[in-house]
Amino acid sequence: MKELQELARKLLAEGTVKVVIGWEEGRRGVRPAMITDPAQAGRLIFDTRCVHNLAAYANPRRSQLAALGRAAIVVKGCDARAVAGLIRESQLEREDLVLIGVRCGGVRREPCGPAAPLDAATVADRCSGCTAREPGLADHLVGELPPAPPRISRRDEQLARLMAMSHAERWAFWQAELARCIRCHACREVCPLCFCERCIADKTMPQWIESSPHARGNLAWQVNRMLHLAGRCVDCGECERACPAGIPLGLLTRRIAQVVEQRYDHHPTDDPTVPSPIGAFRNDDAQEFII
Repeated sequence: MKELQELARKLLAEGTVKVVIGWEEGRRGVRPAMITDPAQAGRLIFDTRCVHNLAAYANPRRSQLAALGRAAIVVKGCDARAVAGLIRESQLEREDLVLIGVRCGGVRREPCGPAAPLDAATVADRCSGCTAREPGLADHLVGELPPAPPRISRRDEQLARLMAMSHAERWAFWQAELARCIRCHACREVCPLCFCERCIADKTMPQWIESSPHARGNLAWQVNRMLHLAGRCVDCGECERACPAGIPLGLLTRRIAQVVEQRYDHHPTDDPTVPSPIGAFRNDDAQEFII
């Protein structure tokens, strides 16, 4: 994408930013790239394989990247929502970043494979019905707007089947799924909204969550992670993609998002001035959960 490459080269050459974070070709498919030399801007690409949510690199926990200086980050619509979340929660100052928005027609489920047109088998679940194909938070917008991604109902159908089960059946389903968790915390590391300097899962005095990969500890870990992401998750799908055990974490995040939308009429946006439910007070809140 020449427009992206030329913009990155200009921002670096002028000293507007010290690093441009985008995507490049790798030996096993597309991968994140940190470009600090204007002469290397030609490595940047954007196509349907660019699945990674690069907002994770704006996370203040990434101190090694912050040391490089002011950054420009290439963002899709879902990535821009994550950046807005970090600004909303006072983890970033908007002026500290330059956002290069890419007009997006959806991405693949995985970053490997050909950069071919998407179909129902290859499109990522989160892309179906996307309403943020042009990031509104961006300082620069590049690329032509591609056709909308194909609509699929794969995840919604899975979730509907799960919610149609009895409580006992759902409990058995998640016990079996979470039994495969190896507590590698890849889901935490890849999530742009997991920004605590010290995670509750790492605390030992007091110890809130057991660290061993067994049923009790795994359940406590995932339940706590989901509660912390309520109203904050941008549905980028990175936690599920990064999970080496293949646990369908997207079903959990999607269900939490449904509950938050139904109860609080809230869904994540790329407008950082819109408060999240946990940061807002409403007089008409029924608060039935504490009655």
